[in-house]
Amino acid sequence: MSIDEKIVEVGKLQWFYRETNPVNKSDKPPVLLLHGLPSQSFTWTAIMPNLAASGFRSIAPDWVGYGRSTKPDKRDFSYTPDAFVEALSGFIQALEIDKFYLIVQGFLASAGIQYALRNPDKIERLVIINTPVSENIKLPWKMQQFGLPFIGDMITQDPLLVDRTLEGGCRQVISDDDLDVYRRPFLKSSDAGRSLMNTVRNIQLPQSMAEIESGFQGWTRPTLFVWGLTDPWLSVEPAQKLVASMQNAELVKLEQAAHYPQEHWSEKVSDALIDFLRRKEVN
Repeated sequence: MSIDEKIVEVGKLQWFYRETNPVNKSDKPPVLLLHGLPSQSFTWTAIMPNLAASGFRSIAPDWVGYGRSTKPDKRDFSYTPDAFVEALSGFIQALEIDKFYLIVQGFLASAGIQYALRNPDKIERLVIINTPVSENIKLPWKMQQFGLPFIGDMITQDPLLVDRTLEGGCRQVISDDDLDVYRRPFLKSSDAGRSLMNTVRNIQLPQSMAEIESGFQGWTRPTLFVWGLTDPWLSVEPAQKLVASMQNAELVKLEQAAHYPQEHWSEKVSDALIDFLRRKEVN
């Protein structure tokens, strides 16, 4: 199953995104997949063909500042959660997407949850994979360093930060071919490092988590949490508490997976996603 690579202009922002389409036309809403730090849409490339084979169109953008999307100066883009939510809204409008399934994973992808909570009528179903959802969450030290004065400027210009962070979060080795893709933006331009640094400096995690915890109290859309239990940065406990308190939520635990389950456990993740996304068809 081929994965198309596309670009769309939204105002002054250029979004790069990957897209797969099912062989036969489908009336199902599309699936939007959002990556976390310091990743890019490439992280979903093992999942997207499985979605297409099950009849789902899938769209995975590189966030503004990441991968092959535009990397604006901080004077033109504030790199706050609100800025990412607003940019995401523009991307969705540009692709003329009405209603969709939303899948998020990782730090920064929580901006996708904020978008969902602010636009519940756009969301068919929500899937949260190892993403911060609790007020007591702190950015891992490995990522905090990206935003430190002076030190952050140096660390974020080192392409090997990708290796250290992704493999540290996965607790497994990532192939050199895959790491080459993740490193490429940092090798191509210093803008990639500056975008990462500005994101970490403006991530406003306490405020975002407060909005998410509060918003989920009234959230009724079907929601699936998929959690790698060996995640070094995010415990499954906040997800368990949310599932217990929410009206229409469930949890799938992946015993051996860590922070980026889609990297090494793509089949198990795909199975959980497809089972959940299909369920409306049989209800």
